[in-house]
Amino acid sequence: MAAPGPGEYFSVGSHVSCLTCLGQQLQGEVVAFDYQSKMLTLKCAPSSGKANVSDVVLINLAYVSEVDIINDRTETPPPLASLNVSKLANRARSEKEDKLSQAYAISFGVSVEGQQLFQTIHKTIKDCKWQEKNIMVMDDVVISPPYQMENCKGKEGSALSHVRKIVEKHFRDVESQKSVQRPQAQQTQKDSTLSS
Repeated sequence: MAAPGPGEYFSVGSHVSCLTCLGQQLQGEVVAFDYQSKMLTLKCAPSSGKANVSDVVLINLAYVSEVDIINDRTETPPPLASLNVSKLANRARSEKEDKLSQAYAISFGVSVEGQQLFQTIHKTIKDCKWQEKNIMVMDDVVISPPYQMENCKGKEGSALSHVRKIVEKHFRDVESQKSVQRPQAQQTQKDSTLSS
């Protein structure tokens, strides 16, 4: 069944199995169905294997070769959970500010290292912003290019000390990642030389 015909629909809460045109078998509980766009939303077993979570899959029925209803739900589905609209709006605003901050840094020509350091600091201290090419942390600490520990300036105290520790740890982590990647790259180069 490629798509439901006139008058056909899927009941919320029903369990269905779909075979895509690529041969992928999907099975789950119907969360939503839009007849106009032929979009089916299924809640499936988690691919991560974690308990108490589910994968939500959107399926375009135009690309499905077969749909089988395993268990049709006849009773009325439970009411939808209420959404905390203000929390969602705050999260959307925060995400937008983060993306604008990244765009701002790129437009001023901030180095990749500076952008990575900003992201590392921002994970720990949300009160962090760009001031041209400088990173301002809590309006107390300024980190200027090339964004090393010695480039952290501010009033001596716990804020400056904390930011310096974050910067030091960031660059230590970057170095350890590079040292892990170098041997892998050298091994790949050796393997390609031996196969030539």
